[in-house]
Amino acid sequence: MGLLDRIVPRRSDSGPPPPAPDAVVDDPTFSTKALSKFLTLLTARESPVLLDVGPVVGTNVAYFGEQLGCKMFVEDLYADLDRHVRERTIDALPAFLGARFPQADASVDGVLCWDVIDYLDRGSAQALAVELTRVLRPGGALLGFFGTAQPRDRQYTKFVILDDMSLRHRVYAAARGRQATLLNRDIIRLFSGLRVSDSFLLQNNNREILFRKPV
Repeated sequence: MGLLDRIVPRRSDSGPPPPAPDAVVDDPTFSTKALSKFLTLLTARESPVLLDVGPVVGTNVAYFGEQLGCKMFVEDLYADLDRHVRERTIDALPAFLGARFPQADASVDGVLCWDVIDYLDRGSAQALAVELTRVLRPGGALLGFFGTAQPRDRQYTKFVILDDMSLRHRVYAAARGRQATLLNRDIIRLFSGLRVSDSFLLQNNNREILFRKPV
C-alpha cells in the first residue's frame, strides 16, 4: 500500500527518463472500451482518490498521476492470494479480505478491480465486493474485467496502460488458477450495492464492466 508519492520515484530534471520496465514490446496489446469512460468519470472530480487492487505498475501510476493528478493507493490482492495458497490458509481468505482495506467508508472515487474476482472463490469474492463497495464514494466508479472462458494456464495478468484505448497484457506465474466463470447475473448480484454503467464484451473474450455507486 502507498500513496502516489511513495510508489513513484521523482523524476530527475537532468538526463532522459529511465525506460519503463512494465511495458514489454513483445507482450500482446488489447483494446479497452471502458477505461476511457472510467477516466472521464474521475476527471470530473476534484483531486480524486484511486484504489488499485493489482500489483504496482510504475507506468500506470505515472499515467494516472499525469491524467488525474490523483492520490493513489495500490493494494496487491494477487500477492495476498498467492500467500494464502502457499501457506494453505485459503479458507481464511474471506475474513482476511473483509478486513484488508484501511481506507475509510466512502473515501475513494475510483477502483481498478482488474480481473482479481476471477481467481476468488464465491465467499472471498463476496467479501471483496462488500469492501470495495464500502470504500467507494457515492457517484464513484469501479472497473472490473471478467473472463468468459475457463483458461488452463495458471497465471495472472499485469495490465499496463498504454493510453485510454489500449492495454498491454503481461502475464506472470500464479499459485492459483481462475475459478468458476461467473455469468453476468452473478457478477451483478455480487456487486449488488452498485449499478452497471457500461458493459463490453471484447474480442479476447473478456468482459469489461463499469459500475457506479448510486448517489
